[in-house]
Amino acid sequence: MPWSVFAVVFLCVSVSLWWILILNILSIETSTEYCSVALWQDGVVRERCEWVGQKHSEVLLGMVDGVLQDAGCGIRDTDGIAFGKGPGSFTGVRIACGVAQGLAFGANLNVVGVCTLLALAEAAGKGKVIAAIDARMGELYFAVYEKREGVWMTLVEPCLCKADTAPVVIGFDWFGCGSGFALNADLRTRYAAQLCGVDAQAIPQAAAVARLGALEFARGNSVDAALALPLYLRDKVALTTRERMK
Repeated sequence: MPWSVFAVVFLCVSVSLWWILILNILSIETSTEYCSVALWQDGVVRERCEWVGQKHSEVLLGMVDGVLQDAGCGIRDTDGIAFGKGPGSFTGVRIACGVAQGLAFGANLNVVGVCTLLALAEAAGKGKVIAAIDARMGELYFAVYEKREGVWMTLVEPCLCKADTAPVVIGFDWFGCGSGFALNADLRTRYAAQLCGVDAQAIPQAAAVARLGALEFARGNSVDAALALPLYLRDKVALTTRERMK
């Protein structure tokens, strides 16, 4: 790489890192039975996380207030809102998106949607991750990521699949994480020779959403609150069990 090009790249990375460190990003994650809220404040993350079952809508705003009070700031002191956009629980994903939009509209902030599977990979602390979340009805939300030079690369795009037909993954030393590995023995069997470890209890959490969201804000990838969209991988969520089988 010519020195002039290297210098430009180094400068851009340095500016991005500096910008990340001065951002205040609120994040929300409700795609599973856990509810979590975090605040990225000048590079330091504060988080609250609770198992709430299906009561996200009852506790979420209180958790937001608690995190902001812990940090000594208000919603208008933040630079943006990140939310776990899915895949995950249909209702949970809608709650995260809707609350992020409402807060952002009120405070005139932009938003960033972060894939919950990527949040799993970020929190794993590994460089090669197979992320899988239970999607009910015998299916999984599945994706594969590898971190190269500090940047996550998506090797298998988020998809809906069954454990025994999950996409082929090339290579070894992969780390498996997420409830998909807890509830589907076939998934462990399918990748057994390629896995270096598994954390089947891992869940998407707001702290990882905050870190990834801060990067997206620094890169200029935030959007107006009206453009915030959930990520749905199943197109039959509103149908009856019999209709889904057709």
